[in-house]
Amino acid sequence: MAVHAGEGATANLGPLYKGGQPAPGDHLAMEASLRQIVAFGGGGFSMESGNPLLDDYVLGLCSSERPRVCFLPSASGDADHYVVRFYRAFPAERCESSHVSLFRREQGPADLRAHLLSQDLIYVGGGSVVSLLGVWRAHGIDAILREAWEGGVVLCGLSAGSLCWFADAISGFHGAPRAVEGLGLLPFSNCVHYEPDAERGHAYRSLLREGLRPGYAAEDGAALHFVGEELSRVVASRPAARGYRLDAGGDEVIETRLATTYLGAG
Repeated sequence: MAVHAGEGATANLGPLYKGGQPAPGDHLAMEASLRQIVAFGGGGFSMESGNPLLDDYVLGLCSSERPRVCFLPSASGDADHYVVRFYRAFPAERCESSHVSLFRREQGPADLRAHLLSQDLIYVGGGSVVSLLGVWRAHGIDAILREAWEGGVVLCGLSAGSLCWFADAISGFHGAPRAVEGLGLLPFSNCVHYEPDAERGHAYRSLLREGLRPGYAAEDGAALHFVGEELSRVVASRPAARGYRLDAGGDEVIETRLATTYLGAG
């Protein structure tokens, strides 16, 4: 495996990465009509208690002062404790929060499509990406989310909530890491909770050598911000967290560590 450091680099990363680092705060000026996805390797309210940097970042992409935020906890089977934690992290004084439960008989929005399309931000929780994709496809959520993305609703999520947006996802939830077909909004592969020397990292590189499409990996605390189908920026809630680009060239996998902006002070 060849490893390239990306910090400060000016190498041409081709269609997988949009060069140039925006100044801090530039995301606040982005227009709501942009197709945006922020894919967390791991982090946010469910993994980083007391560290709201990634959640603040995605809220800052919304043009509304009190954005409408809908949580989809499908990958966890709509776990009650997960929903409670979401409402604590996104309180009413800050945003207009809601959630959609597909595994419970509770009363949800009368018109699910209209509800999702009316949001400023859709936040997808972690868990099993296989279960998430299955239930979404059964209920037509996959098509609605594509429509929302194309209409300018910001999409984000961690773990399974990152993997789902890509054409190929590396999932280790049900045993050994394997490739799973995602929604394909982003035409790349994706690996979350990335550690180059851990089982998931080895499996990702092996799959790339076998023909898996090139893509991106993110460590816990790092997030990949896509505008359209291009990676615009990598941000982090932890000073050392990083994102990566991975390509296969024959039997060799080229791993490029991407320049990453820490969202905290210092």
